[in-house]
Amino acid sequence: MSSGRGGTESSGGGDIARTLDLLWDTGPRPSRGPKPGLTLDRIVETAVEVADRDGLAALSMRRIATELGTGTMSLYRYVPGKSELLDLMLDRVQRPSEDPADLGDGGWRAALEALGRATLALYRRHPWLLEVNQSRPVLGPGTLDGMEKVLTRIKPMGLSDPELLSAIVMVDGYVVGAARTQLYQEQAERNSGLTDAQFWEAQRPVLEKAMLSGRYPVLAGLSEDTFGSGFDHFEFGLQRILDGLEVFVAGRNAERQDG
Repeated sequence: MSSGRGGTESSGGGDIARTLDLLWDTGPRPSRGPKPGLTLDRIVETAVEVADRDGLAALSMRRIATELGTGTMSLYRYVPGKSELLDLMLDRVQRPSEDPADLGDGGWRAALEALGRATLALYRRHPWLLEVNQSRPVLGPGTLDGMEKVLTRIKPMGLSDPELLSAIVMVDGYVVGAARTQLYQEQAERNSGLTDAQFWEAQRPVLEKAMLSGRYPVLAGLSEDTFGSGFDHFEFGLQRILDGLEVFVAGRNAERQDG
């Protein structure tokens, strides 16, 4: 359900037909390899673990083979290469929860609200997703199951099919931006060795002088808690998006009644 975004890797960059065979289990099964217990599922799970722990740049067929304690050539019995493996990883991590309550117990708004929070949590668990351009995804069962689940819940909005899809894309696009901002903040703290508080404290003398100059009257008049950590910017933005959709849905329903 993820929208297109830039990154260091791209989905759909391998042999599409072979990837689809692997995703949907429609291709020939690999011959038994030299390492007992080696399966495509284990390979994909290990690849996700490597990317979660060390980032997408650390991912290679050789690295995965080392993690599994086997030879690199053994992996090629199961998956053609890294590009196809990446598509399998994307479908695996975007597989929806089997809990029917994970999209809330209310109507379409509750479903989209839960989707936004769940998607942010997904990027927190797998930050390497932000490095992948998914503008051309290879659709597997995990991705389609997720889309089916959400569309089923928001169908009562009464919008056209393109509009329903756009509602999902809208929420996902917002979450991607928020997740990327959080990730960049964490990276900046690690790379600089300064906490967020230390970073802004270093700028405080200059900023205080600027506020007293009279050049920035609106900024100088802001309350002390404006830039504090107590305000949930993510939740505020998500709710305003849903508010806008609610107005739009109400307008569409009123048009039908008038017609």
